[in-house]
Amino acid sequence: MKVFVPRSPDLDHPVDDHLVEAFLTASRVLVAVAARSLAAGNAEITLAQHRALVVLAAHGPQRVADLAELLEVNSSNATRNCDRLQRRGLVRRDRDPDDRRAVRVSLTPPGEHLVQQITAARREEISRILSAMPGSAPGPLLTALRAFTDAAGEVPGPSWSLGWGTNPENRA
Repeated sequence: MKVFVPRSPDLDHPVDDHLVEAFLTASRVLVAVAARSLAAGNAEITLAQHRALVVLAAHGPQRVADLAELLEVNSSNATRNCDRLQRRGLVRRDRDPDDRRAVRVSLTPPGEHLVQQITAARREEISRILSAMPGSAPGPLLTALRAFTDAAGEVPGPSWSLGWGTNPENRA
């Protein structure tokens, strides 16, 4: 069976099938870790709602349309998730001072706390998994993971969790 192999945008060669399979397997592990970490917050939110909270933590207050774009969902999905998160007191909506017709969604202190709780639980489980790996040097793995997240356009963990946004100069 031939697996679809995406072509690298910069190079004229296919991505190695074994590498793709390894990332697919790792992604299943990480999705399971993410799902389990939601229980740490006891807020009964979905992965999609958590992702919205993380995006707000990374990018600051957003119009719903902008949040939807960042999440790569349609505006009605983002609106429904914001409605549910607002009912739980995790986000608030405020009029934009520069455009009174626009409403901006932002994290509340309980929303920030929930993101921190879930992230701490996720960090703990990932640390446990990494410590169980046989003597692999962290350097090459760290370099590969940073390159992967950069290529995907993801905000690095320390940046959003410290409120630094997407400025690459703030990376540690």
